[in-house]
Amino acid sequence: SYLFSFVLGASGGIGQPLSLLLKNSPLVGELSLFDIAHTPGVAADLSHIETRAHVTGYMGPDQLDAALKGCDVVVIPAGVPRKPGMTRDDLFNTNATIVATLADAVARNCPEAMVCIIANPVNSTIPITSEVMKKYGVYNPNRVFGVTTLDIVRANAFVAELKGLDPARVNVPVIGGHAGKTIIPLISQATPKVEFPADQLSALTARIQDAGTEVVKAKAGAGSATLSMAYAGARFTFSVLDAMNGKDGVVECAYVRSEETECKYFSTPLLLGKHGIEKNLGLGKLSAFEENLVADAIGELKGSIKKGEDFVANIK
Repeated sequence: SYLFSFVLGASGGIGQPLSLLLKNSPLVGELSLFDIAHTPGVAADLSHIETRAHVTGYMGPDQLDAALKGCDVVVIPAGVPRKPGMTRDDLFNTNATIVATLADAVARNCPEAMVCIIANPVNSTIPITSEVMKKYGVYNPNRVFGVTTLDIVRANAFVAELKGLDPARVNVPVIGGHAGKTIIPLISQATPKVEFPADQLSALTARIQDAGTEVVKAKAGAGSATLSMAYAGARFTFSVLDAMNGKDGVVECAYVRSEETECKYFSTPLLLGKHGIEKNLGLGKLSAFEENLVADAIGELKGSIKKGEDFVANIK
């Protein structure tokens, strides 16, 4: 079955490589691209690729509804990137407004779609999306995902590098949220099993938590993680599409509505199915070090969630 996928923010630094990866996939039948500028050019360029996906480009607010009609999966990388010295939270006002507008259009045009949010700060943009969809009475917590896959991809790459393993075979669950200390890599649950001395574990954890800033600094004002984020966004989207197509045993971590901790939203490994989340696999057995990381993250996460909810409550 070929599904209709849709990228909001398709002309941006993440949107273009993400659209390329989706166009390259046999899972995608229709690829609908939307942005406020340049989309016709991106769509024309991608349409010359010899793969099955049919590409359509939409541009500007008046084409947003048409772009979303009938979509099965909506991926939202839209928003402004980080610059050196900025936190993900500094993007809040700009990106919160963009995400609320797009969530409103999704609620009106394709309320049944799987919604995958990449736009930062994810810890707040998922509560924003959920609250907007609640206003329309179409919120389904099993279909709204904060894409944290880049944290897992980075953890896998860094652990493989330190241990001389094939990164494609390493799997490190990462739970919590998607900013700084809310990013909690569960090295104790990694497969294959790996062990690090305390000082190395602490340094590795900090590197995973701050990896986004590593890229922002290296790009020296020219943006944030775009290529690795596009790869991670595509990986998550393909997992969702595989599960919708009936593939068994598809597990990805994502930031979702959750009862696993005292936070309303929390990322954990999820078993995906035809209708989104089939089962939340929870935190699993944590080491003492990881339990402390979770305890440290809760306060910040609750604040970010409330900030997102308050933003929607105050929309005129």
